[in-house]
Amino acid sequence: MSALLQILAFAISVLIVLLMARAIFDWIRGFARSWRPSGIVLVLANISYALTDPPINALRRVLPPLNLGGISLDLGFMVVLVVLLVVRSVLLAFAYAL
Repeated sequence: MSALLQILAFAISVLIVLLMARAIFDWIRGFARSWRPSGIVLVLANISYALTDPPINALRRVLPPLNLGGISLDLGFMVVLVVLLVVRSVLLAFAYAL
């Protein structure tokens, strides 16, 4: 049981890393509009977006971006990240308690 919880926690850790990669790609696109990924970076970007889009888009339907004047704050990304961090911590706590 402990090994299964650790495997699930590892899978969530991989998803957290992919969320961070997605955030980096979004920041780069925001600051350098003409930047287009190519080669291995394109593959990493596609994997990152393909695996993180479903949970973020599901939350965006329930919790739309918050408009603050001229900017729009995407709460879906932050909520998914916080939930994943909490779930990973709980899984690891249970795994080490067993």
